[in-house]
Amino acid sequence: MELTSTSFLVTLVVVTALAMLAALLLWNRVPGPAWVRWPARLLMLGLCQLTAICVVATWINGSYGLYASWDDLLGTENGQGSATMTGPPPGRAKFTLGSDGTRSTYFRGTHSKLAGQVIVWTPPEYDAPGAEKTRFPVLTLLHGFPGTPRSWFEAGSMPGALEQLVQLGAAHPFILVVPEMYPGGVNTDCSDTPGHKVATWLADDVPALVARNFRTLPEPKGWGLMGYSTGAFCAAKLPLQYPKVFAAGAALDPDPLTGDPEVLTDPVLRERNSPLWLVRHAPKADVGLFLATSAQDKDSPPQQLDDFVKAAAGTGVRVRTLVRPAGGHNFQTWAGMYPDALGWLSTELSPPGGG
Repeated sequence: MELTSTSFLVTLVVVTALAMLAALLLWNRVPGPAWVRWPARLLMLGLCQLTAICVVATWINGSYGLYASWDDLLGTENGQGSATMTGPPPGRAKFTLGSDGTRSTYFRGTHSKLAGQVIVWTPPEYDAPGAEKTRFPVLTLLHGFPGTPRSWFEAGSMPGALEQLVQLGAAHPFILVVPEMYPGGVNTDCSDTPGHKVATWLADDVPALVARNFRTLPEPKGWGLMGYSTGAFCAAKLPLQYPKVFAAGAALDPDPLTGDPEVLTDPVLRERNSPLWLVRHAPKADVGLFLATSAQDKDSPPQQLDDFVKAAAGTGVRVRTLVRPAGGHNFQTWAGMYPDALGWLSTELSPPGGG
């Protein structure tokens, strides 16, 4: 049994109860002289205390994610370079309401075995009277490198920019999900590598956690992504890799769509995780992609958008592009792209419903 599993905790509780029951039944039935009976009774008391301590320790470990596995506890990792991260499992992850209206938690993914912060913001419509059964589309926001989930709120004008567009009727009221993109501080361009399954973290563990705790529309038509810089690269590639999870992605000034050799040094791994390669090998992917940049952005040249459109021709992948005449690789430029990006996402993703 897994160290953090509910079945292990329940087993310990049962063993503790049995130890206490045995002590009560056998206390006056231990045979032999006093020098034999008293050590036996002390042994029974010690067993009761030990099992009770194990129950409490296991509960604390499960709640706070101090040790993620038996190997983690015993220090017997296999040494193959896989990431070992601790954190509460999804079932025990608690969202804490912040002063800015966001809810945040820290958890360890079931499938990726990675742990990190996830911030969630729900629109005012989510808590409106009569919306108790309404489900909402989810927009996952991906930050750049370096960066943190808070970047979207501290510098990216979110969620205020979205709220303004919703009031104008130009965008859906999305649930915003902002996950840690670099669990453990390792950048893999949102790819699964032998030591860090970041794609699995973003496309499996995080959506499962959010769907478990919030009223979300079903995947994929209710789930999309939007990112800037490195996050834009990921927003372009993840729908192509996981079309059953994400129906659309908006990439604002994406990093080179062929991949970064400084991030993924293995040329095969880099190619197979690049949006340009993926779109050529996704002929039946029912997804849409919005790619935007500015004519002045040397980090995200317009030519790569043209190359991507040509590669996507005939594949069934819907591509919309935007090239602004001016702007740098910064939030001022990206915020100017929000109306086009969020408006387009609202045509690709389903509106709130199911009430």
